[in-house]
Amino acid sequence: MTKPRKQTLVVILIISIILIADQALKIWVKTHMQLGEEIPLIGNWCLLHFTENIGMAFGMSFGGSVGKLLLSSFRIVAAAAIMWAIVHYIRKGTTMLFVVSLALIFVGAIGNLVDSCFYGLIFNESYYEVAQLFPPEGGYAPFFFGRVVDMFYFPLFSFTWPEWIPICGGREFLFFNAIFNIADSAITVGVAILIVYYLVQERKKKKAHPTEEAPQEKES
Repeated sequence: MTKPRKQTLVVILIISIILIADQALKIWVKTHMQLGEEIPLIGNWCLLHFTENIGMAFGMSFGGSVGKLLLSSFRIVAAAAIMWAIVHYIRKGTTMLFVVSLALIFVGAIGNLVDSCFYGLIFNESYYEVAQLFPPEGGYAPFFFGRVVDMFYFPLFSFTWPEWIPICGGREFLFFNAIFNIADSAITVGVAILIVYYLVQERKKKKAHPTEEAPQEKES
């Protein structure tokens, strides 16, 4: 099997597995849990907590309806650009690790894009009731304005800042308070791999082409 063909198969496998797992879990959460409901997985520090957000990864948002439209449009453009990059670098013969990192970022973007584009059309609201898939009365939002489903919550520990500390004194600090999904995790892992890849490559370049010190002038 040639290298490009092997990398293509790996990319297809990664995208398929993560996208199916991400959407399957999101649909299960939407059709089995009310908004705000949580299920303990491991004690009180590993929870399945159902929430939705209209914006970026880990519950961040911006700009209301206009921001939502811009974000969904950006996701489409970004996903297309990443897909082009994957094809380009596979043909170029780059390393498997680099291609895998791009595939993870791509599938993460696609996973959340599906929510934004289609969940408003195929689900009703999850407030005070479990959402219905393909409700007779229609969905809760038009195309592009669906909300992203998040569920993983790891409140590992918390403490209260001492009163004498400026700004945050007396406030409670919770680690880790972000709620995320499988798609968010894929993006995070992909970016982390990409950073490590570039750091390793830069280190290799420095070893292969060490900087020659300029000769010192002789004292007269």
